[in-house]
Amino acid sequence: MASFLAKNGIAVLTYDKRGVGKSGGVYAGPEAGTNNIDSANLNLLALDASAASNILLAHLTDKNLPTGLMGFSQAGWIIPLAAKKNSQISFMVIFSGPVVTTLEQLRFQFYTQGQSTFWETHTEAEAREHISNDPDRYQFAGTDPRDALSTLSIPGLWIFGGKDIQIPVGLSIERLNVLKAKGKPYHYQLFPALGHNTSSNKSPETLHYALRWIKTIGEANKKSLNKY
Repeated sequence: MASFLAKNGIAVLTYDKRGVGKSGGVYAGPEAGTNNIDSANLNLLALDASAASNILLAHLTDKNLPTGLMGFSQAGWIIPLAAKKNSQISFMVIFSGPVVTTLEQLRFQFYTQGQSTFWETHTEAEAREHISNDPDRYQFAGTDPRDALSTLSIPGLWIFGGKDIQIPVGLSIERLNVLKAKGKPYHYQLFPALGHNTSSNKSPETLHYALRWIKTIGEANKKSLNKY
């Protein structure tokens, strides 16, 4: 993804999550019920993303360029938190990121049990009923991305796969529509045939869609600067 963006004129800083690859620190998870998605770890990862943005900005000669955050899955919680912490972040691109609480996502994920054929045997209504009523298996404070999203005014793009069995896409889209109705500059695109992995080389249409959207942000920024 970083190479794809760089080849198309987008400066990128990418890094390994804490405790992974060449990054120091301790990796949390991935077992559900650890501090993988509790609020403390998500806020820690959001601080990392914010710090990475500052480092990228420090290396750019043109400080007026829009700086955004792009991420996948868990980024649906992390990026809004990071953007709320850092006013220099001016847009968000989120692939398969939930717009539901961490606890709601776990209920859905436990319900689908990783079955690739889940949507062939279950309805949206059944999934929502389960999300609303299933008792939580783990006890930690949930994180709701809408808490941050409701305070932000920067553009955001969400890319979803219609066959996702890790996050409840229908519910996420519904909640984005509520935020959009309140004037938030949020946009989403649904690719019905895709699952949770919406950012692989096997689905180049999503990469090109995100690239085109990012470039519209850059063009809008240029027009805004030209006014002055």
